[in-house]
Amino acid sequence: MITVGIDIAKLHFDLHLLPEGTCARYDNNAQGIQECRLFLAQAKPERILLEATGGYETALVVELQAAAMPVIVINPRRVRDYARAANQLAKTDRIDARILAEFAATSLVVVRELPDAKARQRKALVARRDQLVALHVAESNRLEHADEAFIRKSVRAIRTAIEKQIAQVDRHLDRLIAADPTLQRKAEILDSAPGIAATTARMLVTELPELGNVNRHQIAALVGIAPMNRDSGQFRGKRMTGRGRVKIRTALYMPLLAALRCNAKIRTFYNRLVQSGKPKMTALVAAMRKLLTILNTLIKNNQTWNPNLS
Repeated sequence: MITVGIDIAKLHFDLHLLPEGTCARYDNNAQGIQECRLFLAQAKPERILLEATGGYETALVVELQAAAMPVIVINPRRVRDYARAANQLAKTDRIDARILAEFAATSLVVVRELPDAKARQRKALVARRDQLVALHVAESNRLEHADEAFIRKSVRAIRTAIEKQIAQVDRHLDRLIAADPTLQRKAEILDSAPGIAATTARMLVTELPELGNVNRHQIAALVGIAPMNRDSGQFRGKRMTGRGRVKIRTALYMPLLAALRCNAKIRTFYNRLVQSGKPKMTALVAAMRKLLTILNTLIKNNQTWNPNLS
């Protein structure tokens, strides 16, 4: 298998081609990206693996995706785990590119379709909304401790401006979702569930596109709320949840609390677990998993909320 690993930095990126072992460095700008694309077009790799770097990889990924090249973006932690397992403790840009190329050749890497331009735009808007909400919380906390009248006035003005920006982002997201009939239908289905409001529905259709396309066990594992065994020999460890998409778990916490009040099915499920002796946090995670799997079933069946769903 011909594979390529690309280690991305702000100003440049390093490429390693296997099995030839060819190395190259390009500037992380329009010219460097074009030079890299031309090289890859000749090499014809079967997999091109990059780490998610928070944005430095975006321009290159978009260009390679437009050229119909087999580009894959992976969680950096998985690559570091692989490097440690291979006893590769040294870390440089060139070494990282080689490790990425080696990792790309394993069966551990799954080729998945990358989000298109509209999906990236929706994700960017959701991320911007999260930033604005965090700013609003920070200003609200400052207002609580502000003694001077001028400072209180200043904080209130900033909060008002942030609230207007959040409203604008919400309207823009609504327009983008409404322009896609499939996404619009998914958002309507999610919004029909007691406890799930429009904001959460927008987040789920943007950040969890697998919803409705995988089974209940897979969707729970993706979000990190599926209990994992920790057994070895005679030892039977406590089942744990974790990893997965932390952002979605965090965003689902408040809707879950709302569902415990207004969603009889989720409330009954939670109360039964608590009454049977389960710790409250364990019961909350199980209730979140229950809610998510029901939402997954609703979208899969293209139907709105039904309290009789199991």
